[in-house]
Amino acid sequence: MRIHHLNCGCMCPIGGALFDGFSRGLTASLVCHCLLVETNQGLVLVDTGFGLRDINASLSRLSPFFINLNRIKFEEKYTAVAAIKRLGFNPQDVRHIVLTHLDFDHAGGLEDFPQATVHVMLSEFEAAQERQGLISSQRYRPGHWDEVKHWKYYSADGEPWFGFEAVRNLEGLPPEILLVPLVGHTRGHAGIAIETSQGWLLHAGDAYFYRHEIGSDQRRCTPGLRFYQWMMEVDRNARLYNQEKLRALSVDHSSEVRLFCSHDAIEFKKFAEQDNSHLHVNSI
Repeated sequence: MRIHHLNCGCMCPIGGALFDGFSRGLTASLVCHCLLVETNQGLVLVDTGFGLRDINASLSRLSPFFINLNRIKFEEKYTAVAAIKRLGFNPQDVRHIVLTHLDFDHAGGLEDFPQATVHVMLSEFEAAQERQGLISSQRYRPGHWDEVKHWKYYSADGEPWFGFEAVRNLEGLPPEILLVPLVGHTRGHAGIAIETSQGWLLHAGDAYFYRHEIGSDQRRCTPGLRFYQWMMEVDRNARLYNQEKLRALSVDHSSEVRLFCSHDAIEFKKFAEQDNSHLHVNSI
């Protein structure tokens, strides 16, 4: 089995380096870091980013608040369908989608894969259905999943994984793919861990936003992304607790686990260059 890193979204909020830490102009550059995993059970997509319908009818699909705040680039090349085709695959061969959470920039492409089974934490699906509060009513877009026919829901239990609760035995998926609960950004937010021949790969979703929030004992984050995380959190204590655990994981187990988040463009470039040509997983 092989893992491909996909950028399924481009956002350019005002703020430049105050958001992304590197841009020299007025706007920043954020990505939607997704994975395509080749398995014997078919293709598995980890998050979808924005979808084709978002590109073609953005105002009816997405919150105007987030469209303007994030300055989303609505281009077909930033969709999972386009990325999968560029790799030479048929999007209809995507059999499973595993979600970190149901935010608009992670689940927008669900209906581009009507044949796929969608795997998500039950608490996340319930939160998205309830849409309680101003931010929840804008972040969750029921039109992204109202045509999904095949769901699999999971609770936060399972064998421990590096000190985290882990959901194992995702139905129809290889045992090397795990849901790791990382509550805080949303009520049912989770990371996706994949065991490879080079150790574990952890897609941490929005459990952190900036590359220097992990990798050392001291957290560093840009003002823009600090504010965005604060604005979007549903449980501050849980978010900071899980982020601290991820930071410890990245330091104490750096030779065993490699982490990345959803929106850091520097992280995405690093992983795409390192992995897209040679990373395989064991015996799947």
